[in-house]
Amino acid sequence: MSKQTPGDNEVLVQVHATTVNRTDCACRAARPFFMRLFTGLLGPRATVLGSEFAGVVEAVGSGVTFFSAGDRVFGYNEGPFGAHAEYLSIREDGSLATMPANLTFHEAAPSTEGSHYALAQIRGAKIRSGQDVLVNGASGAIGSAAVQLLKGVGATVTAVCGTETVELVRGLGADRVIDYTAVDFTRDEQRYDVVLDAVGKSSFGQCKRLLKPGGIYISTELGPRAQNPFLAMIAPLHRGRKVLFPIPKHDREMVEHLKALIESGQFKPLIGRTYPLDRIVEAYTHVETGQKIGSVVITIDGPR
Repeated sequence: MSKQTPGDNEVLVQVHATTVNRTDCACRAARPFFMRLFTGLLGPRATVLGSEFAGVVEAVGSGVTFFSAGDRVFGYNEGPFGAHAEYLSIREDGSLATMPANLTFHEAAPSTEGSHYALAQIRGAKIRSGQDVLVNGASGAIGSAAVQLLKGVGATVTAVCGTETVELVRGLGADRVIDYTAVDFTRDEQRYDVVLDAVGKSSFGQCKRLLKPGGIYISTELGPRAQNPFLAMIAPLHRGRKVLFPIPKHDREMVEHLKALIESGQFKPLIGRTYPLDRIVEAYTHVETGQKIGSVVITIDGPR
């Protein structure tokens, strides 16, 4: 692939690793249908997907001062996308930072997508030390990040996952693990300050009984009949159990924050499978099953 020429305020990155995630799949398939308003009515506006990446700065525009050629960087480029390629241009002030010193490209690439959603939910609910939080879907990219980030703020975490990942999730720091194949977690007798559904497979109605008075329900999906954003809008009108629907913010501060957590040992992205770029169709097929563990990494020619 021919190299691009970065704009005045852009950084050209030679991509060594990227991921296929739920965001990529949703944009590719335009599901739910209303996403076509944002991704293209008749076809995708972004012909090269890929939001997460790690690589080396190949060149910088004339106005760039923060990065230099040769820097090892990682980041997140939802919207413009373009990480499923050998080269990617991104604005200097975008979601871009130098890589954590203790990670390879293969490990750094999946550090931002799931974790920035988890971070937005934790910040949106103002979760603090000593609170009880249930995470449904704790073995996925968002859920595995949420378990680690919640432990970092001092929360007590109950994690929900399948049989095959119980020990893995316990190893992420969960205080208690529920195997959803054996137990219906919505019938749990414990009560929580926050229920965080990282896979969007429950509803507020199902989980309301799990919440303490004033407790918060958060889902990564819109919910039945797209109710979650609406329920979140009316949440300030009452003091009882409520729904929040935090909108993630991604910028350099977000990536730098995640970098600090990685370097301190508080967070490490969970990787389930790895494919070379020429098998990316298989990667999409796997992610779209909804059964992936952690992140699915795509390696591109170059060092890992």
